[in-house]
Amino acid sequence: MGADTGADPGTVSVGAYLARRLEQLGLRHLFGLPGDFNLALLDELLGAGGLRWIGSSNELNAGYCADGHARLRRGPAALVTTFGVGELSAVNALAGSRAEDVPVVHVVGLPPTRAMADGALLHHSLADGDFGRFVRVAAEVTACAVVVRAQGAGTSVDQALMTAVGSSQPVYLGIPSDVATARVSAAPLSRPLPVLRSDAGSAEEFRRALADFLGDSPEVTLLAGPRLHRRRLEHLVRALAAQNGVRVATQSASKAMLDESHPATLGVYAGRFTRDPATRRRVDEASPLVLAGVVLTDFLTGSFTHAFDPERAVDLQLDHARIAGQAFYGLYLEESLRILEEVLEARSPRPAPLPRQDVAPPARHVPADPDGPLTHADLWPLLQQWLLPGTLLVAEAGTSFYGALEVVLPDGCDLLGQPVWSSIGYTLPATLGAMLAAPGRETVLVIGDGSAQLTVQELGRLLSLGLTPTVLLVNNSGYTVERAIRSPEAPYQDVVEWDWTKLPAALGAPHVPVHRASTPADLVEVLAKVRADPDHAAFVELVLPRDDAPESLLQLARSIR
Repeated sequence: MGADTGADPGTVSVGAYLARRLEQLGLRHLFGLPGDFNLALLDELLGAGGLRWIGSSNELNAGYCADGHARLRRGPAALVTTFGVGELSAVNALAGSRAEDVPVVHVVGLPPTRAMADGALLHHSLADGDFGRFVRVAAEVTACAVVVRAQGAGTSVDQALMTAVGSSQPVYLGIPSDVATARVSAAPLSRPLPVLRSDAGSAEEFRRALADFLGDSPEVTLLAGPRLHRRRLEHLVRALAAQNGVRVATQSASKAMLDESHPATLGVYAGRFTRDPATRRRVDEASPLVLAGVVLTDFLTGSFTHAFDPERAVDLQLDHARIAGQAFYGLYLEESLRILEEVLEARSPRPAPLPRQDVAPPARHVPADPDGPLTHADLWPLLQQWLLPGTLLVAEAGTSFYGALEVVLPDGCDLLGQPVWSSIGYTLPATLGAMLAAPGRETVLVIGDGSAQLTVQELGRLLSLGLTPTVLLVNNSGYTVERAIRSPEAPYQDVVEWDWTKLPAALGAPHVPVHRASTPADLVEVLAKVRADPDHAAFVELVLPRDDAPESLLQLARSIR
């Protein structure tokens, strides 16, 4: 139970204090691995019984699990590792969370305070007495990196957690083993953390400037980006889309922000890679243009081919806003979107509704050769017809993500990927975290063979928890996206051929149905079998030609070349 038993009821251990703060923020799961320097900390964190431990196969996977969990619960998630060997293994995952604005709390069990102060030559260190090295590494990929001391421990924990929530970025909390059990006052726990409170003066100044900027414009174009997801603001996007004169386009990372059947949707915008020329024209030539949670990276802008100027637009970001370059600080995205809705609602005279855009359902796909090789040209239309409304589609970086962008998703669906950081292997552990955050939601993961080989160990944990995803493993004999960019015959493009159909059993899940499809007819038959057994997970190996890829990915590869 930790160190609280028999202690002063007005105090709690530092570990228990952190646990209660995490619970107050809505957390119910902790990801990670044990190590000798975090065992006392884990006992304190788990001792109160409010947090459930989800052990991972390695720390990188734990970081990806936490990232996926935070994205779906639209709030912070946490992982716990040990000093040195554990925390460094998680750095890549934390960097991805930083790049994509995901609030992950990385808690690290450190050696005892005295040992670090004395420069003891401990295991898991570089045996040079410098115990600040790995904290400095963490500081480069997080919003803040804090080593907690017994004195002022509660304040350090609170400030780090408020930073994670306020910035929607990862933070690092290093807790020495002796500090984990040290006593601190429990009094602050009676008050929730004050997070996401906008400055009233800045909000009012922004409201006046926004009303002047929008004026009586009969039409407003909104480009919605991935940072809206981080704050659970999809409902405000839908409210804005219901306003007269408002059209909404999304970045590819936010493809399902607004149902694709919605009459106000303009579809996905990605610079010159935008599939619909009318969508690209409406965004690039929009006046006024509102950018909401937008990220202007190479993959999201068609290699920087966007023609609009952010300095001439309204730009709403996580903790500030800009109108034609004028900045309004201390204004959180929740508040700026609400003000935008209110300003649009108050326009006088009120614009007439825009012509309704009735979106016709996509035509049913019939493969040209049902018994020929399965290609991306058939895979994604057939998957589109099979997906149910409300599904979470998880797509790995590369062929899977760009194939998913070509799918017209049913209403209520979400697309989970990592288009900014694009670290292969991310999605399999992220699926575990996402499914724990959204239990009972139908989830489909599409991941390539090369990516899966990095993190597939976590499939065993995922299936052991009774989760029921449909895993579609794209076996295309190596790194197809890299082959499309350069040197397709180079030996470094190959991966070892695995017997994928035996993998679930080898990872402890012999009960999971396993299927294999190498033709369109096979795929139709397999998907029907999976749909007929919705209460169980399914693992499907999809065999595709080595050099086949979605057209949008081939366009990207050509631009990179």
